Amino acid sequence: MSQKTFSQAPQTSSVPAASELGLAPSFGFGDRIGLATPGHIAAMRLSATGIAPIFAQQSIREMTRTSRDPQGVMGDAMDALGAAKWESQHGADADHLKTPDDVNRTAEAGFTFFTIDPSDHVDQKADDYSESQLRELFAKIKDSAPWFDGYLGKSVKLSTDAEINFDEITLLRAAVKYGPAIREAIALADHIRFVQTEANRDFEIELSVDETDQPTTLAEHYIIAEQCLQAGMKLVSLAPRFIGDLEKGVDYIGDVAKLEASLHDHAAIAEALGPYKLSLHSGSDKISMYPALARATRGRFHVKTAGTSYLEALRVVAVCEPDLFREMVEYSRERYNTDRATYHVHATLETVAAPSELGSNQELQDVYLERWETVPDGLGFTKPGRQILHCAFGSVLTHDRLGPALRQCLLDHPETYSEILAEHFGRHLSALKQGL
Repeated sequence: MSQKTFSQAPQTSSVPAASELGLAPSFGFGDRIGLATPGHIAAMRLSATGIAPIFAQQSIREMTRTSRDPQGVMGDAMDALGAAKWESQHGADADHLKTPDDVNRTAEAGFTFFTIDPSDHVDQKADDYSESQLRELFAKIKDSAPWFDGYLGKSVKLSTDAEINFDEITLLRAAVKYGPAIREAIALADHIRFVQTEANRDFEIELSVDETDQPTTLAEHYIIAEQCLQAGMKLVSLAPRFIGDLEKGVDYIGDVAKLEASLHDHAAIAEALGPYKLSLHSGSDKISMYPALARATRGRFHVKTAGTSYLEALRVVAVCEPDLFREMVEYSRERYNTDRATYHVHATLETVAAPSELGSNQELQDVYLERWETVPDGLGFTKPGRQILHCAFGSVLTHDRLGPALRQCLLDHPETYSEILAEHFGRHLSALKQGL
């Protein structure tokens, strides 16, 4: 695939521009501050043979919360790649796009991997509706599901021997839940294709349908993917909502063996209809499920991380400026109940000791930075403080004093940040490689 230089995007002449990654296993490194790429590069060079990286990655929502823009996100990554003399292929992910304007802004900055997020058009309550409610709601949105009759009564046997039966209730629920979302996703994909084709620029599309309370069923996955592909969407990966819980900043919560069986079925759909990759969102710290993901997909996966690099930045502050770290913890607690509104998390202020109750800096780190683990039954949790810091990232980064202080600490200790990130992501990448 040719690699092009984008006149609108910040570029370092010796670094190849972001390009398509195709079906290669890939890993996205989110960087909410703009200083993490050197550590991400170090992790790739140490641990990631065979896995393609995405260094420039941020959602429009995160850019708003951190007062950044697409040009800045791309420029920070490209500057770091130039300084590190990176010469290999890499992608750039414009994450969670919802509007044509989102596409236009990120396309101009040189992004090539466009993640469509139609979650605003998903009916989150569809799994709980009665048959009569489904029929009433379907009558209102049936124009968004012209595919309904074509699936009715159909049955599909997957290579895993799982069978998908498209009975009427299954289709009614899928149409009510995802009909308008599929239509909107196809429209946004058409806009991406138009913008990138007019500019003669590479692109590929990921579709995110993971932001739902209930797991994506096999029937829903099949319909969503087939309709998007038939409409001409250049789909390289799809992110279903997997079984279990994938909360921010913590490991997978659930039965990994059951998850792997489910992943095999979803991967069989991706193989039959595409092929395209399965994508894991909220992938930070989900290390226990990584080998299963890599095995089930036979290497056709994408993993997306973001907040974990911010948490490791706070670890640098904890080591180098402990008083500042304590202040950041206190402010994160103040903001938590407001900032957690857009996240599915278990941590509460009542279950995590306040800084005033913790004497030493090491105790504070143990409670708020060490990785949260589930107990063996997957139902109980330890070390929930990490989620409090995760949810408050936007408030800390845009705080008049704490945000600049955090950035300055990282600028004063770049080697420490890079080493911490290399070790942290080395564990992620090594776990994925176990399943390749």
